[in-house]
Amino acid sequence: MQVYYDRDADVSLIKKNKIAVVGYGSQGHAHALNLRDSGVKDVVVALRQGSASINKAKAEKLKVVSPAEAAKWADVIMILTPDEGHAALYNDHIRDNLKKGGALAFAHGLSIHFRLIEPRDDLDIFMVAPKGPGHTVRSEYQRGAGVPMLLAVQQDATGNAHDIGLAYASAIGGGRAGIIGTTFREECETDLFGEQSVLCGGLTSLIQSAYETLIEAGYAPEMAYFECVHEVKLIVDLIYEGGIANMRYSISNTAEYGDYVSGPRIIDEGVKARMKEILDDIQSGRFVSQWMSECAAGQPSFKAMRRRAAEHPIEEVGEKLRAMMPWIAEEALVDKSKN
Repeated sequence: MQVYYDRDADVSLIKKNKIAVVGYGSQGHAHALNLRDSGVKDVVVALRQGSASINKAKAEKLKVVSPAEAAKWADVIMILTPDEGHAALYNDHIRDNLKKGGALAFAHGLSIHFRLIEPRDDLDIFMVAPKGPGHTVRSEYQRGAGVPMLLAVQQDATGNAHDIGLAYASAIGGGRAGIIGTTFREECETDLFGEQSVLCGGLTSLIQSAYETLIEAGYAPEMAYFECVHEVKLIVDLIYEGGIANMRYSISNTAEYGDYVSGPRIIDEGVKARMKEILDDIQSGRFVSQWMSECAAGQPSFKAMRRRAAEHPIEEVGEKLRAMMPWIAEEALVDKSKN
């Protein structure tokens, strides 16, 4: 595994370029502001007309232009919009406007790896993927640190794609923590699998099932929430800090014993077999094909699932309990008024 740091990057390479950041959400605001604060003078934010993010970007004194204008102007254009819109964005606004020898960059490999975008042969294609949400990318940068990032090059038309990508990653703070070399395939497939099996899909389903089990057994919703939702942060923070062993060192012997004897009853070989099925769906492209078809139809199933999830009783109980703990809001990662 190749790991790069600030000493390995020539940030002057990115400072010489005109950079367009498409999108101003979680990652977009962090990239644009960190680039600016690293001394990259020519940075614009590209947003569609009527975007709710225009005023947020302008409040930071960032220039806002349309995606087509950005592509005509930029040397490097970083796409930080939702995956499902990448193909139309590239085909309608970028493909015929980005200058020969320009660079098209991403923070996730999906659109390139699964060929939703067929980039021009004369373009550099690279990826800089922070291993943390944009809010953390920004806050860590502001305190003089950074989050680890992944760097991959898919197409090196100019011979400079790697060095430009490394400079970009360093300018947004990655070189302070470490920039790890990878490929579009490896980043994309492992990222999708981790999200679905553990971080988002697996964890939320486990939490809801445990909550429902306690409620159905007659326990108070508040007790179920504290034990199955609220305390997840404590355990995850301990793992985040020092691995699973660190968590087990920190909990009671009773909890550790329960971990060993009951965990494998929940996550058994049947679960692992189904994880392999999920990975196969990702590797084969079935998941992405299904998701793109869902988006092409207007996302009816996705929106219905989102609505049902928001209406789950766990959300109502959680909102009431979190109101009793003001420090949670004070330390919130997300500020929707800014990004």
